[in-house]
Parts: sequence; C-alpha cells; structure tokens
Amino acid sequence: METNRTDKTILFKGVKLLAFALLSLFMGPILMTLALSDKENSLYIPLLIVATLICVMAVFLIFKGIKTIMSSMFKKK
Repeated sequence: METNRTDKTILFKGVKLLAFALLSLFMGPILMTLALSDKENSLYIPLLIVATLICVMAVFLIFKGIKTIMSSMFKKK
C-alpha cells in the first residue's frame, strides 16, 4: 500500500511564492500611498500604475502559492 507523502521541493516553491507575495502585499500599498499623497508630482501616473500592478501581482502570487502548496500535499501519482 502506497501512502501519499508531501513533495518537499514543490512545498518549498509554494512557500517561496507566498514570501514574495508577502513582500508585494507591503510594497504595493506603500507605493500607492506615496503616489496618492502628491498628485502634482510628475511621476504620479507611472507610480500609481506600478503600485497597482504590484498589488495585482500580490493577489496572483497568493493564489499561485496556495495552489502549489496544495498540489504538493494532495498530488495523485
């Protein structure tokens, strides 16, 4: 009888994705606050676009990281 075991390399990839998501979760709103605090600045629009993209990337990385961790635990061979 074969038991399902967690694939540790895939698990670490998922944890690494969640670590990058955590960094993005802090960096995106900080940049967005900086962009929205000074609307007369010439870098207002580019900084706002970059901050929005980082926030979207954080959400994507969270879902991808959780999916990777789940596939490492419940993978069918």
